[in-house]
Amino acid sequence: MKELNDCLKSFDLYSSQWTILYTLHQKGKMTQTEVWQYLKVEAPTTTRTLVRMEKSGWITRKTGKDKRERVVDLTETAKKKFPQILAAIKVAESSFLSNLSEEELHTLEKLLGKLTIERDEA
Repeated sequence: MKELNDCLKSFDLYSSQWTILYTLHQKGKMTQTEVWQYLKVEAPTTTRTLVRMEKSGWITRKTGKDKRERVVDLTETAKKKFPQILAAIKVAESSFLSNLSEEELHTLEKLLGKLTIERDEA
């Protein structure tokens, strides 16, 4: 995990911010409520993270149809940097996983896939 945190730090990101960045990249614009519900993180925690990300230029938060609703989207800067960040993370992951055998990697992929499916169905 240290490799991943060091990698993210070089982009001035924390793991919680990366999770939101990745989610928005995959799903597109979302309301703040959709973000915290999808990630299963409490609303105040998500809001604090989003405020920091907005100040850092990673996201925009705009008023939605309902005045209480905030729509979150990636900035152009975030969209441009995303491939760079993802490539750096893949290098960090490779380093982190290099001690596992092929069989262990296969088992890990199956387990993570199962967890992802269960989370998406919940």
